[in-house]
Amino acid sequence: MLQFSKEEEAQGNDKALLALKKGTPLIKYCRKGKPKQCPFRLSTDETSLIWYSHKAERNIKLESVSQIIPGQRTAVFRRFFCPEKDYLSFSLIYKNGDRSLDLICKNKDEFEIWFGTLSALVFKGQKKTQNPKIEGSLDSLSFDSLSSQGLPFSVTSGIPSSSSSQTSDATFNIARKSDVGPDRASIMQSIRQSNTDTCRNSVSSTPSYFTQGSGPDDCESLGDVYIWGELWCDSTTDIRSNTIISRTDVLLPKPLECNVVLDVHQISCGVKHASLVTRQGEVFTWGEESGGRLGLGTDINASSPKLVDLLSVNYVESVACGEYHTCAVSVHGDLFTWGDGTNNIGLLGHGSDVSHWMPKRVCGPLEGIQVHLIACGTWHSALVTTNGKLFTFGDGSFGVLGHGDRESSLYPREVEYLSKSKTLKVACGAWHTAAIIEVSGQFATTANSSTSKKLFTWGDGDKYRLGHGDNNPRLVPTCVSLLIEYNFHQLACGHTMTIGLTTSGRVFTMGSTAYGQLGNHHSDGKLPCVVHERLANELVEDIACGSYHVVVLTSRSELYTWGNGGNGRLGQGDLEDRKTPTLIEALKDRHVKSISCGSNFTACVCIHKWMLGADQSVCSGCRQAFGFTKKRHNCYNCGLVSCHACSSKKVLRAALAPTPGKPHRVCDSCYSKIKAAESVTASTVIKKQVVPSPWKLFNVKKSKLLFSSSTQPVKSIMVKPARHWKMKSETLLHLKEISFPNVKPQLIDNDNALNLEPIVTTQTPVTSSTNSRSVSPYKLSPSPCIAPISSRAMIENLKKKNELLNQQVLNLQEQVRSSWV
Repeated sequence: MLQFSKEEEAQGNDKALLALKKGTPLIKYCRKGKPKQCPFRLSTDETSLIWYSHKAERNIKLESVSQIIPGQRTAVFRRFFCPEKDYLSFSLIYKNGDRSLDLICKNKDEFEIWFGTLSALVFKGQKKTQNPKIEGSLDSLSFDSLSSQGLPFSVTSGIPSSSSSQTSDATFNIARKSDVGPDRASIMQSIRQSNTDTCRNSVSSTPSYFTQGSGPDDCESLGDVYIWGELWCDSTTDIRSNTIISRTDVLLPKPLECNVVLDVHQISCGVKHASLVTRQGEVFTWGEESGGRLGLGTDINASSPKLVDLLSVNYVESVACGEYHTCAVSVHGDLFTWGDGTNNIGLLGHGSDVSHWMPKRVCGPLEGIQVHLIACGTWHSALVTTNGKLFTFGDGSFGVLGHGDRESSLYPREVEYLSKSKTLKVACGAWHTAAIIEVSGQFATTANSSTSKKLFTWGDGDKYRLGHGDNNPRLVPTCVSLLIEYNFHQLACGHTMTIGLTTSGRVFTMGSTAYGQLGNHHSDGKLPCVVHERLANELVEDIACGSYHVVVLTSRSELYTWGNGGNGRLGQGDLEDRKTPTLIEALKDRHVKSISCGSNFTACVCIHKWMLGADQSVCSGCRQAFGFTKKRHNCYNCGLVSCHACSSKKVLRAALAPTPGKPHRVCDSCYSKIKAAESVTASTVIKKQVVPSPWKLFNVKKSKLLFSSSTQPVKSIMVKPARHWKMKSETLLHLKEISFPNVKPQLIDNDNALNLEPIVTTQTPVTSSTNSRSVSPYKLSPSPCIAPISSRAMIENLKKKNELLNQQVLNLQEQVRSSWV
């Protein structure tokens, strides 16, 4: 057990209390509605917990709290139960057990700070009356008692027991539970002692709250996306006013352009498309459409993120992009896949070779099983369940699925070889797979633990990508024996390489030496090598791998890249390859939160940099100094500080607006840009609008209305225009109410009700001779499918409506003839 002196304990007390007073966003469960993120903080007198909801400040007195329960055990949590975040959840029970405040923290360190500190403060506030009931025998909250209970706590509050009531103040023993080994601990200690920077953890990265200016309280309220490499942009329009997407090389990181405000939670990049998840659980995709991988239901490319409408009702936690398909996992553990299944065996996991242009939930073997994470390769996918089971599906060439053979799998199939072990992470390459497995026994090399996290690889062994020292394929998961002494907590796969991040912060690479992608110019790639050079004194926190390039994120929130520099994917401002890690200078002043690599482009999520009023003495517009009469105001679009004269206008779509549906103050420069963008969008929409002539109202085109074999189709008619063109169109609107069997419903415009376009339906996407890829079966925007109707009564009803329509058409024809006489 770690020992701490009184001085260290006092410093721990100050850091913990400071972190809570500064505040941090937590996910709050509600009795009504979905969970939402609210900024929480501790009051300055340490007696109340304060948060902001619905534009109002709310609080509870800590002395009114009767119980502190770790985990998701209350009725409110059961409304949207999320077992994979159980260890990050806790509840405060107050009002004599009638109400509960149910919260989820962002990570383990943040949970330890909040739970341990609040537990001690509650005890301190009530020790004179009665001890609070802290479930799990946490009266003393010592390190040993928490560890013996098996709770995931490494921050514990040293609260005196009832026999030690003479102690007046509670002390906090803050000790980071280390599962990273002595190397990471020593590195973190050296970084802490550095005067230039500190290691990023839950205390130092906790957002500050400020009162100067007019900016929001939550500094981390918006996640910005920066992207570089080969990207898509709108270039020209064809004769039909359809936008043509072109590719361009972006050599330096630039903000992702989007028409809506995005608060990005996670991003994933594929070969020619990308996807992201917002904190509201919405999924956006963009890129080149092929086989339905964008999930938009159309065959139109998208240069900017577009909302996947069908997933709006599902709160999505994460997404993953392959080359031909996309996957998403909801907070409830459901897996959704979509993309090109026609030319790829079992790629979508639905048991067929049919393409899906919109997300579809994977059932079958996954029924009743909650998915924790998903990884996509070129021809196969792998997923990890909440209980640590590994499933794979898709093309089984080279034994990439790990089932002991080269057979493909149309459905997700559990990897039996790892059924007795717990899978923590998984990554997929083109023809190989890697995973971090929690093992015990002879593989457990950590002295203070019976389990360890080892790297397993299998699939095609060409170019030494599996790290076993040969080119032989592996049909089942095989531990990389050359790295048996290291514990891993992150990994990534490229086309011909594998990269792993140890818990001590070291980066190991193995595979082909092409383009210098291994990051070690002394290595021949036959054996795993460690990446030195610029990373020797850095603590790496995250890694990502493209086809032939690598990106790593350090504890200083800095990005290093190396490998193939084509298309500017390294973000160095040129097209040169890098054989050693090189810092991206353009993002040096950004707080990078996560990274992702596509085949030839790279993206990262950064915490938006908000300018404090105290940090700027002059207006960013007129450059005049602020004073008693010239107040500071933050722009809700760029974050800069301006005076009232330079920021007097408001817009609805401000990038930093806490409530996007309401107008917020922006500076004059941002106002001009937003209005210019809106005018361009409006002109584009106007060009696409078609106003039908009233004399064309009676022109009815021939329509192929598909019925079942037992029904009669509606007869095609041609009616000449009449001088009295105004008529009762309600009779024709009955067509909207008819549910045709096996037919996608097509909306009928009120202004052009009789202009019925031919409706074509098919079970499989249409393929052309020039393009082997699937073509969207939907001509218009997607609409919910209607199940086939087999009821005889419904068919008879359709026949009657058909006869009624025919009769009304005859009446109209008679009126037209009489008008010409």
